[in-house]
Amino acid sequence: MEKFFKLKENGTDVKREVVGGLITFLTMAYIIAVNANILGDPGVGMNPGAVVTATCLAAGVTTILMGIYANLPLGLASGMGLNAFFAYTVVMEMGISWQIALTAVFVEGIIFILLSLTKVREAIVNCIPTNLKYAVTAGIGLFIAFIGFGNAGIVVGSEATKVTMGSLVSPTALITILGVMVIVILSKKNVKGAILWGMAASAIAAWIYAALSPEAATAAGIYLPKGILKFESIAPIAGKLDFSVFTNAGAISEFISVVFVFLFIDFFDTAGTLVGVASKIGMIDKDGKVKNAGKALLVDAIGTTFGALVGTSTVTTYVESSAGVASGARTGLSAVVTGILFLLAMFLSPLFVAIPGCATAPALIIVGFFMIESVKNIDFSDFTEGVPAFLTIALMPMTYSIGDGLMIGMLSYAILNLIANVTTREAKDRKQVSFVVYILAIIFLLKIIFG
Repeated sequence: MEKFFKLKENGTDVKREVVGGLITFLTMAYIIAVNANILGDPGVGMNPGAVVTATCLAAGVTTILMGIYANLPLGLASGMGLNAFFAYTVVMEMGISWQIALTAVFVEGIIFILLSLTKVREAIVNCIPTNLKYAVTAGIGLFIAFIGFGNAGIVVGSEATKVTMGSLVSPTALITILGVMVIVILSKKNVKGAILWGMAASAIAAWIYAALSPEAATAAGIYLPKGILKFESIAPIAGKLDFSVFTNAGAISEFISVVFVFLFIDFFDTAGTLVGVASKIGMIDKDGKVKNAGKALLVDAIGTTFGALVGTSTVTTYVESSAGVASGARTGLSAVVTGILFLLAMFLSPLFVAIPGCATAPALIIVGFFMIESVKNIDFSDFTEGVPAFLTIALMPMTYSIGDGLMIGMLSYAILNLIANVTTREAKDRKQVSFVVYILAIIFLLKIIFG
């Protein structure tokens, strides 16, 4: 074990790696219930219990692979934001079946694998405007926070104003507010796994409410767990890829745009997490490159492909891995520990399925808060950078679509910078915009015109 993971070389030992792996799991475990809640939404149609198993299986296997192959202390699981895009935009808004949506995730994973095996990935990373990358992160943060407020009943629909404030004293709102407060207080005290504990507090409060007022709780979508230990089969959702879309000429363009959004978000989310975590453990070389980054990206891509096969949305590297790193984790051994814990969690399906939307809402709201933080890195002083970034951020929650926000952001960036460059006399004052940006803009423009 010492020789395989190079523990001494990385200044660590088995105990520190085990503790780090446990802490990373605690900070990531909220995704099990959140993913089941999102993909198991009646409007999506996936079996919640099967989603729990698929989420744990994909996270467990991929995280263990990250530890063994890349020797990095990184945890992977179904990505926040990507699962919301899968459920609320692709399936519920666009009307694409969850089977075809999983096929899009699978295809994205295959493309990601090919990109990870070549130097194309570096070219793509470099050609996308930095400010748009930050804007996408911030926009997704607002989007999933909006979903959280909706699940809590804090934001509700209104014919007059589209949306309005719900009752803050309703049981669902109070349960969510409790969870948010617990997370904030524990985070302030630097307690590891604050999101998980906050969500647990909300879940316990919800179950107490269900025990005291079963009829009212049922009306609010709150139920008591039907047991504790149980393994749910993934048969209802595993291996359900539907390639019939490739025989439908009218649907293929829409399918391609969905694949692109999955790929874009997954690619840059993973790259950003790698750089962020690697910088904390001194794994960035003198050229500014992350050690074993190629292997990490490949594992991430394999995880997405595997996740689609077993029945879950895009698997990505989690920034919560930094919690384990902060506690001393330095090698892949901690990732192996995290992965094993995810596999064990598969047998607690009844508990995770019974966690209601108002109890997972605190996780969505707080993760949204963490993601919106990237807005501080955007250069709003340059209108050709700031306006596209603003449109990206604003339109994701307002259109209830990550894809639409990304599309308008990229299109506006290309148009504004093209006009600015054409009207600038001095060549030295013109901004260098990658041809890839213009190609993507043309694709998006054609999609808008022809649907």
